[in-house]
Amino acid sequence: MKIIEEPQNARSRRTVASLLRAARELIEGEGFATLTMAAVAERAGVSRRAVYLHFATRTELLTALYRSLGQTEDLGRSLQAVWDSPDAATGLTEWAHHIVRSHPRILGILRAVERARYGDPDAAELWQTAQGNWLKGSRRLVRWLADEGALAPRWTVDTAADMMWALMSIDLLDRLLNERRWPRRRAADQLAALFQATFVSPG
Repeated sequence: MKIIEEPQNARSRRTVASLLRAARELIEGEGFATLTMAAVAERAGVSRRAVYLHFATRTELLTALYRSLGQTEDLGRSLQAVWDSPDAATGLTEWAHHIVRSHPRILGILRAVERARYGDPDAAELWQTAQGNWLKGSRRLVRWLADEGALAPRWTVDTAADMMWALMSIDLLDRLLNERRWPRRRAADQLAALFQATFVSPG
C-alpha cells in the first residue's frame, strides 16, 4: 500500500502558521521580552532548526507576524471598505468604523510592542512600521478630502493627517472599550462624529 505524504509546501505552510501563532501568543501573553527563537520553537512544538529554516532572524519572524495579522484578522477587507466609499466624507466615517472594528483585535500585540519599543530594536522597528502605515492611511484620506474641497479650512493636509493619526492612539480605544465599557458600535459612531466635526468643512 502506497503512503501518500503531505506535500512539502503544505507542511511548510503549516509550520509557518504554527510559528506565527506561537510568536503572537508569547507576545500577548508573556510580553515582548520573552520572544526568542527558542521560546517560539518550544511553544510551536518544533525544533529551533525548524524556526531558522523559515526565519533567519527574529526580525524576519516579526515582519512575517505583522504581515500575517492582516490576513488572520481580516484587516484588509475592513480597510478596503474605506477606499470603496463613494466620497471622502463617507470614507472618513468608514475609517472610524474600521479603527474600532480592527484595532481591538490586535490591541494585545500593539500594547506589548509599544511597551518594549524603547529597549528592543525589533520592537521599535515593528512599532515604526505599524505607525507609519497608520499615518500613510490618514494622509491618503485627508488628501481625498482636500481634493474634493471637503477639508475644513483650519487644516492643511499634513496637520490634519497628523491629528487624525494621533486620534488613532490605542489608549483611546483601550479606555473607551475596556475601562468605560462602551459598546463598539457607540465607540465607532462617536469617533466618526468626532472626525466629521473636526476635519470636514461645514456645508
